[in-house]
Amino acid sequence: MARMPLYSDEAIVLRTHKLAEADRIITLLTRQHGVVRAVAKGVRRTTSKFGSRLEPFTHVDLQLAAGRNLDTITQAETLSPYGARISADYDRYTAGSVMLETAERLVSEEHQPSVQQYLLLVGALRAMTGEEHRAGDVLDSFLLRSLSVAGYAPSFSACASCGLEGPHRAFSPAAGGSLCPGCRVPGSASPAPETVELLGALLAGDWPVVDGAEQRHRREARGLVAAYVSWHLERGLRSLPYVSEA
Repeated sequence: MARMPLYSDEAIVLRTHKLAEADRIITLLTRQHGVVRAVAKGVRRTTSKFGSRLEPFTHVDLQLAAGRNLDTITQAETLSPYGARISADYDRYTAGSVMLETAERLVSEEHQPSVQQYLLLVGALRAMTGEEHRAGDVLDSFLLRSLSVAGYAPSFSACASCGLEGPHRAFSPAAGGSLCPGCRVPGSASPAPETVELLGALLAGDWPVVDGAEQRHRREARGLVAAYVSWHLERGLRSLPYVSEA
């Protein structure tokens, strides 16, 4: 029988589900191969050497054997055990779960490299466990950046329709962000100027502005980010309703 070709990559574990009596199918976002679904044989046995290394949020270095339908994980070494710290806190866990779900949704084709999405996710999980910023703010920044990489960049300064420089008071997820008075569409939101500034800071990674924002503006920004994500992903993220509004 021909041996399956081996390849190595680093990855974030996105989710797992049971297969047969002792195996799991692991969904990964890899650095060089995009989303990969692979079988981890025997990981549910207590004697498994790397079962704990293949839990959601974990940053791992892998060797895999390419298969016709599913690849097979042959080796796994932990690079960063983000899962333990994220899972210990409800806000971090719910925000992190949205990140994993978003990454899988935005990189929809398996084995199609998406290095920028991978690096964004690794950076966001690192920031989440560093606890330097609020979990919800790290999530909102990640969502805006990952949508931008996927081709859905929002505009928070110039009008998303005609390009007129702002700032503008109207905001429409369907229209792509801020709108000038002449392009405003029915149903547009009217966020506070501080909220619009915060949204721009979240997208740019301007953390002094983000960290200094008032709670009411962060709450308003979070609602607009959620609306923008839901519109452009066409169906809502299952994990998003569980994220704290604080």
